[in-house]
Amino acid sequence: MTPTELPSNDSTLEDLQNLESALSETLFNSFDTGYYIGMMSGTSLDGMDAVICQFDDSDNEKIIATHTKQFPEHLRDTLLALCQPNGITNLAHPVKNTILEQQPQSELEWFGWASREYAEFASTVVNELLEKTGVTADAILAIGCHGQTVRHRPNLGFSLQLVDPNIIAERTGISVVSDFRRRDMAVGGQGAPLAPAFHLAQFADATQSNKDLIVVNLGGIANITVLPSNQADQVIGYDTGPANILLDAWYQSHHPDSDTLYDDAGQWAQSGTVNSELLAQLMAHPYFDQNAPKSTGREEFNLDWLMQQIEDFSAENEQSVDAASVQATLTQLTAQSLCDAIQTESDRLSLKPGNIIVCGGGAYNPNLISQIAKRLPDWQVATSQEFGIAPTWVEAMAFAWLARQTIIGETGNLPAVTGATKAVVLGQVCFA
Repeated sequence: MTPTELPSNDSTLEDLQNLESALSETLFNSFDTGYYIGMMSGTSLDGMDAVICQFDDSDNEKIIATHTKQFPEHLRDTLLALCQPNGITNLAHPVKNTILEQQPQSELEWFGWASREYAEFASTVVNELLEKTGVTADAILAIGCHGQTVRHRPNLGFSLQLVDPNIIAERTGISVVSDFRRRDMAVGGQGAPLAPAFHLAQFADATQSNKDLIVVNLGGIANITVLPSNQADQVIGYDTGPANILLDAWYQSHHPDSDTLYDDAGQWAQSGTVNSELLAQLMAHPYFDQNAPKSTGREEFNLDWLMQQIEDFSAENEQSVDAASVQATLTQLTAQSLCDAIQTESDRLSLKPGNIIVCGGGAYNPNLISQIAKRLPDWQVATSQEFGIAPTWVEAMAFAWLARQTIIGETGNLPAVTGATKAVVLGQVCFA
């Protein structure tokens, strides 16, 4: 008998069936319900959000507790630098809170150091969340930690997330699911956006009778999930363009001493005037004309790109634009690119306007929300708060849900959204 052969008798067959049944019960069923932690730090890099979520078979998902924490300045500076090619050349601050005895000397060394430092910070966030809620680590089935995307290049076949899940598992005593994008990319997908699968699971019931639903996430990048009523197989979603990534960067560059990292409630933008010529120039970016599936990030839309656009505009038109008016124009850039995409899909799919559910940090910008509502008068625009989840926590909850999908062996991507050839189980698991 070779090592791979099994004796063909009833006793062995029964043992194998019993083992299969036991594995099914312990690995799948018992992990289907229970507590999961989801973590998210988006392209805006304003901090890390964490949520404890509970899921059950009746699709009754709920958030048990939440926690957010701003990045230490040295870590945030490093993450921002790593998002730009050769960005680390401008780093001058010393390395803190690290076992390294000397400062990293290359981009690769900075990446390695930041992966560890990010994980140490994420572990602190998890432990603080558990401490303030009284939930013990052994009550959490897994942590879904996406890490920080520092380079997203689907045209080159890769997406690079920065995090060391081994550190998080060791510091918290909880298994960690990470590296969500690359399995989707292995089957031809963009690896993004990943939230639409969760939007389908969470918000599908919010579709009105014979009316369609759109979920809008206004994070660093804006993206949409179109949920046609009673047609789950026709869900589509993609990044529409910049949102807070440019608004925050421009605000921070002109308010270095501000206690906040963003234009609170869009007040500064409202003090300016939209420059329609500059808006048209920004809208000429080729990304807006690309067909879906598509995804974007800091590689395309960043402060350096914006500064160059403003410089070119001023030189060509022999006029300058005041800082507040640039902010007002950037708000319109987000609103117009988003609404143009929604209108395109509405026309293409003959959508019947229903709810637009807005989540992400941009949901708290009433100026931006009013501009979206004005451009889409047939739709009912509301934040996700009205549908049971505060806008701040939707993305973190999505990664708790994606971690659960991985642990129970269920697919987490939507091929129609990412362009993948098939649905696959996402993520790598680092067991505690």
